[in-house]
Amino acid sequence: MMQNVHLAPETDEDDLYSGYNDYNPIYDIEELENDAAFQQAVRTSHGRRPPSKTSLASSIGRPMTGAIQDGVTRPMTAVRAAGFTKAALRGSAFDPLSQSRGPASPLEAKKKDSPEEKIKQLEKEVNELVEESCIANSCGDLKLALEKAKDAGRKERVLVRQREQVTTPENINLDLTYSVLFNLASQYSLNEMYAEALNTYQVIVKNKMFSNAGILKMNMGNIYLKQRNYSKAIKFYRMALDQVPSVNKQMRIKIMQNIGVTFIQADREKMKKAFQKLITVPLEIDEDKYISPSDDPHTNLVTEAIKNDHLRQMERERKAMAEKYIMTSAKLIAPVIETSFAAGYDWCVEVVKASQYVELANDLEINKAVTYLRQKDYNQAVEILKVLEKKDSRVKSAAATNLSALYYMGKDFAQASSYADIAVNSDRYNPAALTNKGNTVFANGDYEKAAEFYKEALRNDSSCTEALYNIGLTYEKLNQLDEALDCFLKLHAILRNSAEVLYQIANIYELMENPSQAIEWLMQVVSVIPTDPQVLSKLGELYDREGDKSQAFQYYYESYRYFPCNIEVIEWLGAYYIDTQFWEKAIQYFERASLIQPTQVKWQLMVASCFRRSGNYQKALDTYKDTHRKFPENVECLRFLVRLCTDLGLKDAQEYARKLKRLEKMKEIREQRIKSGRDGSGGSRGKREGSASGDSGQNYSASSKGERLSARLRALPGTNEPYESSSNKEIDASYVDPLGPQIERPKTAAKKRIDEDDFADEELGDDLLPE
Repeated sequence: MMQNVHLAPETDEDDLYSGYNDYNPIYDIEELENDAAFQQAVRTSHGRRPPSKTSLASSIGRPMTGAIQDGVTRPMTAVRAAGFTKAALRGSAFDPLSQSRGPASPLEAKKKDSPEEKIKQLEKEVNELVEESCIANSCGDLKLALEKAKDAGRKERVLVRQREQVTTPENINLDLTYSVLFNLASQYSLNEMYAEALNTYQVIVKNKMFSNAGILKMNMGNIYLKQRNYSKAIKFYRMALDQVPSVNKQMRIKIMQNIGVTFIQADREKMKKAFQKLITVPLEIDEDKYISPSDDPHTNLVTEAIKNDHLRQMERERKAMAEKYIMTSAKLIAPVIETSFAAGYDWCVEVVKASQYVELANDLEINKAVTYLRQKDYNQAVEILKVLEKKDSRVKSAAATNLSALYYMGKDFAQASSYADIAVNSDRYNPAALTNKGNTVFANGDYEKAAEFYKEALRNDSSCTEALYNIGLTYEKLNQLDEALDCFLKLHAILRNSAEVLYQIANIYELMENPSQAIEWLMQVVSVIPTDPQVLSKLGELYDREGDKSQAFQYYYESYRYFPCNIEVIEWLGAYYIDTQFWEKAIQYFERASLIQPTQVKWQLMVASCFRRSGNYQKALDTYKDTHRKFPENVECLRFLVRLCTDLGLKDAQEYARKLKRLEKMKEIREQRIKSGRDGSGGSRGKREGSASGDSGQNYSASSKGERLSARLRALPGTNEPYESSSNKEIDASYVDPLGPQIERPKTAAKKRIDEDDFADEELGDDLLPE
């Protein structure tokens, strides 16, 4: 062991740097130039020959490969390239592709009758059948798709048996078996053969060799859902949810969505069962005992006596309560128990017809028509109501009431009046029928007669808010403002937060010239609907009348912010900024007005005027020129151009002056012709023209009224039209309020308007431009 241990020599004369200059002479390359053997090898192929031991050693003094000299072993080197021999090239031509050997021998032919070939052929046939089944399914031929799937299943079983005989069970093609079974189960399901589909899915799910087959339990849940077996559907959905990893979030969300849908479907079934139980509750009321079976006077007296006693009244209340519950339940469940509300109502009608409440079936049909009305499907509503019109008087009155309301909304007042008459004749105590009859009379301008119908409706039902609202409008039309205000105040006590009623009260106070009260009630309207642009502009108008410009500006600006297309509001705001000499801010409002009314020259002239007043003469000149190109026959624009070009010293002033002179001359000739035509016409014609111009002025005033009260009020009937009623409180299904309470639109007060003549005279003043 100690023989491998070398101790350092103990000497005091050790040189730590000795030995670094000593090297083996083999590695000496300085004498290679003088080595004749090395130089010959470099210049010729002499060096390729294998040297002898003596010559190699004597030539350069280096040892042979692997030789040991002075304890140093020479490394191994290769003499020739791997795979290359000189002897192989002797006597042979260059043939890297071995073409000289001739063609390769033919492959050994496979035997068609071999088991492997039969298995491959069967696999090909099974795949083709699966593909044909899928193609037939996509083409809609479900029967053919099922047949192909069955054929694929049979051949796949034959294939499995043959493969088991030839190879080990581990070599069975599981992917092919899975695709065949899955396709077969899908085709069974599409052909509504749910039992067979479930059995096939069970075969896949129970086979442990199929990986991730548990997800197919979702398909089984879908089948149970179609069979309305909701408990099993939820069970299989939850089992499928457990099989899906948390990474696959989308699939988990879809499964949970299916679970939610199943719960909803289960609730639908519960609602149906509950409704069926509700209509089977016995009332235990014997109606036959109130019918006299004979002509016996004593029996008749007893029958008459018990017809209105306390027990009979209790029975009537009990029956009315039962009918109310049934109707309310039908209204609630009909829109949700089927795919559409119409199908839901049809189901409820069929169930009711088979019960002791047969008479409620017609009421449900009326409810169905009312729902069509709310969905704006008037044709379906009219079709149902016309069928019900042929029923008994009670149902006939309700159907005619709704038909009258429909035709009234369609402005067919003749048909509306006809059906209103039918409704009133069928049931004189129907307040909705009387209200609709009053509406048709109101539309014809007979306000006093309309008030009589509304009063009769109120006598039959004092809580008929529609009649009370409409009679208030009627009193307003008759200029009986105190009576109208009394009606609306009574209505306000019933409908505390009705914006329509509050607005009407404010409107009446305005007509009574009591602006402070009008403002107070309009503020209540704003508290109910704070974003109504028309109410805000009305408040601005009233404050403007009172001289409170700051409050007027606030409400006009709020109105503009919610509805920036009201010309009257834009006009007032522009005029306000002109009065306060904020010309730049006024420009943006007049520019918007020119966008809304591009054919009105006055807005563009106002924009140019604001530029000129603010000192931006170049911009004003460009605006005037642009206006002149759009309106070449406008005299005012040319006057402004002549004056502005003259003051700025532009050469274009003469050209515009010539155009102005020509236009003024044409205008003068036109006026002379009109004057001569008037002088030649008769006095009667002049009167007619004066009447026509008066009517035209009235129409203009009417068109300048506010046309938007609010998004809520825009859907209401037209101005000054009575409220539309089509309800029958005895038959709850006949009540329809298709458009909501009717608004009497406010009278538009005189706003601060800007006419062409006003600003034309003003802007031609001498003090507008620097001299």
